[in-house]
Amino acid sequence: MKKIAHPKRDQKFDTGAYSDAILTDGFLFVSGQASVDFETSTFKLGSIEEETRQTLENIKAIVEAAGGSMDHIVKCTVHLADIKEFDRYNQVYASYFKETKPARITVQSVLAEGLKVEIDCIARIPDAL
Repeated sequence: MKKIAHPKRDQKFDTGAYSDAILTDGFLFVSGQASVDFETSTFKLGSIEEETRQTLENIKAIVEAAGGSMDHIVKCTVHLADIKEFDRYNQVYASYFKETKPARITVQSVLAEGLKVEIDCIARIPDAL
């Protein structure tokens, strides 16, 4: 197993309680990500579109740090603070997946710190086998 961190994560803010992602046997398991500025370890609150975009940019950076791309993501779990914002979130989400869209579940959840969205995913990185 190999720990993968967001490339801009300031290690002094590392919680130690979890990894941004774990790469094992060609699979990358990305922990729940949100709209975070990894250089300052602060949340970037905004509209559902802004938070979804920042969250997916964070996921993209982690997947790329593991040698993959967004096209390698096979499954996402999405938590929305307000399911009524689904259509607006989904429009941004869909723009990040050009080829085959990953399998996905989207649910309404209570999220910390006023966040609107949190996403985790699983990717298969062929070159990591």
